[in-house]
Amino acid sequence: MSLETIAENRCFGGTQGVYRHNSRATGTDMTFGLFLPQEAQHGRVPVLWYLSGLTCTHENAMTKAAAQEWCAEAGIAIVFPDTSPRGDAVADDDAYDLGKGAGFYVNATQDPWKPHFQMWHHVVHELPELISDNFAIDREAMGITGHSMGGHGALTIAMTHPDRYKSVSAFAPIANPSESDWGRKQFSAYLGDDKAAWRSHDSTVLMTERGYPGEVLIDQGSGDQFLDLLKPEALAHAMMARRQPGHFRMQPGYDHSYFFIQTFMADHVMWHAERLL
Repeated sequence: MSLETIAENRCFGGTQGVYRHNSRATGTDMTFGLFLPQEAQHGRVPVLWYLSGLTCTHENAMTKAAAQEWCAEAGIAIVFPDTSPRGDAVADDDAYDLGKGAGFYVNATQDPWKPHFQMWHHVVHELPELISDNFAIDREAMGITGHSMGGHGALTIAMTHPDRYKSVSAFAPIANPSESDWGRKQFSAYLGDDKAAWRSHDSTVLMTERGYPGEVLIDQGSGDQFLDLLKPEALAHAMMARRQPGHFRMQPGYDHSYFFIQTFMADHVMWHAERLL
């Protein structure tokens, strides 16, 4: 896979880069952001994957989440993948929550989405290989986090591949998509009407069935305008029933915005750093 440098900027002693490559998984050009701390000049560093939410590209969290300062302090890299394939040939929908910007981190099995919407494979397999081949990151020390749709992706990926991800956290994840309009619509489109295929992409179901071998950190704002769609109580109950180690924190008054993410980003980066370093 060829790699094109779009931009590289000095940032907190390290480098914030933006890169493009031709993805075999999606059959399109894909863009991602990567912050490398100064320690990466001398050897491989742990890496945190940040999965963004609906309507976002690689750029939103890269510029709004205020993660680089804390990653530089901890000496870890952070990757900002895109949320879907892009391009004129890529299927789309008029709604903001389906199609471009709304890949839901699944491998689509249904047309017209199947040819390009292979975001699970892109994030879990393709990008780690590409980045470790071209940059000084340690694939044996990876953590994963995300916001909203990205929180859903981070939790389901980590619980499916706990051997790959040594730490996991989430900001306001879509916690029970099989029972939410943020999930049923997209799963029907991407995966078909057989609800058995949905179960492996529902963090509440996965928490009930398998959990995560380490601790889990989840932050949810009590003032989030999307609480009825996110269904945090379902995941919180599943964690309690399983006696899952970790923390589910309901933060008073916080909404779904990047101001919420900025407020608790330091906690999440340091949470991952403690488990990766």
